Amino acid sequence: MVHDPLRTPAGGEGQSPEGGGERVAKALARAGVASRREVERLITEGRVALNGRTLDTPAVRIDPGDILTVDGEVIADAEPVRLFRYHKPSGLMTSHNDPQGRPTVFQALPPGLPRLISVGRLDLATEGLLLLTNDGGVARTLELPATGLVRRYRARAFGRITQDRLDALKAGVTVEGVRYGPVEAVIDKAREGASGANLWISVTLSEGKNREVRKVLESVGLKVNRLIRLAYGPFALSTLPPGEIEEVGPRVIRELFSDIIPPEDLPGGDRPKWSRRAPVSEKRREVVATETTPQGDAAARGRPAYKAGWARPKPKAPGGYPPRKPGDRKPDSRKPDARKPDARKPDARKPGDRKPDARKPDARKPGDRKPDAWKPDARKPDTGKPGDRKLGTPKPGTPKPDARRPAASRAGKTDIGRPPAGAKARPGGPTRTVRPSGSPPDGGRPPGPGGPKRSASPSGTTGAPRKGPPKGGGRGPRG
Repeated sequence: MVHDPLRTPAGGEGQSPEGGGERVAKALARAGVASRREVERLITEGRVALNGRTLDTPAVRIDPGDILTVDGEVIADAEPVRLFRYHKPSGLMTSHNDPQGRPTVFQALPPGLPRLISVGRLDLATEGLLLLTNDGGVARTLELPATGLVRRYRARAFGRITQDRLDALKAGVTVEGVRYGPVEAVIDKAREGASGANLWISVTLSEGKNREVRKVLESVGLKVNRLIRLAYGPFALSTLPPGEIEEVGPRVIRELFSDIIPPEDLPGGDRPKWSRRAPVSEKRREVVATETTPQGDAAARGRPAYKAGWARPKPKAPGGYPPRKPGDRKPDSRKPDARKPDARKPDARKPGDRKPDARKPDARKPGDRKPDAWKPDARKPDTGKPGDRKLGTPKPGTPKPDARRPAASRAGKTDIGRPPAGAKARPGGPTRTVRPSGSPPDGGRPPGPGGPKRSASPSGTTGAPRKGPPKGGGRGPRG
């Protein structure tokens, strides 16, 4: 919007450094016009006006309601503080303009971002986390050592050193007349080579002086050939890819920096305003442009010609389909089933009738047997009279079968229970078994080679109970 000075009442004559409000250079810098130094140059050239009057000095303060213009364009009010994490790759300068024409960080940022300022700097060869903000005052506050934000780096250095020498850096060191504060360095990994050793060292410090990490490690004999910033205060590089940027949420800014940012400059809401969207391919852009073209000839709209195998769209009726009434079916909906309803007749049976396929009841009378019932044995029962015997019993006088094993299976063994040859059985009594001298009783084991063993008990005490507790530690008899 172009400002018309005739429509704006003239400002007061008391615009001075002692007045209220903030300086015009700071206001324009916070609004994203340029840096403070660049704003001073614009004022000197007469391109900045306040309430329709061209400014010739930056020593002017503005009040709420004043209108600032640059080249006739009205400058909007400053937006709340925003903060971004950026993974800076090596080979980019941390500057808006480079006199030597080298690529800068701000030239590599994606479009759609406000004017940003870096929190601190990273040199050309250093990579890693770089914080960007739209507020120069916040950037300056976060850079000061008094804020206490710790920077963590990981350095790859060439040389040999011990951990004891690195621990001496905790007391600070002076290099080329510049005093550096405490530096904590820890060896993470060492790899020996023919000409020296490559070391990975974790470095932690609270200052951000120019090339501080490189100069401090060079003072102890190490040459840094790669340097990565891993964290800046509570913000970490994490898995952010090189060259990518991510905005910090407003809630995080309020929780972390509510004591250093004025309440009117704190952001509101919970979600970031900017998020990097996936780039749209050229083919997708062509498809979108084709879909948004008005209806007409396909060739005139730039659509590709039809090829064999492609699915053709369904032709639409001229003027579109007529509006449907309540209860109408869709044109492409399925028709209802045209089959006739079930024509089976209802069951005509009366209550108590049997089903046609039911089995008939048994026509037998009480007491009749079933046709397939088992018949009893037709043989005469045992009457108990002399001469009658039970079924399956042998006749009197029939010898019992010999249950002993045949002689063939006992070849070579002595039949101890067999009576000697020529012995006669005693009539009317059991057969007496004759055993050889020294043979054990029935069921016992045969004697050993030295004859039967004699009992160790003294004479006359065979079978007497033993006095004292039984052997084996058992309990003795009770009582």
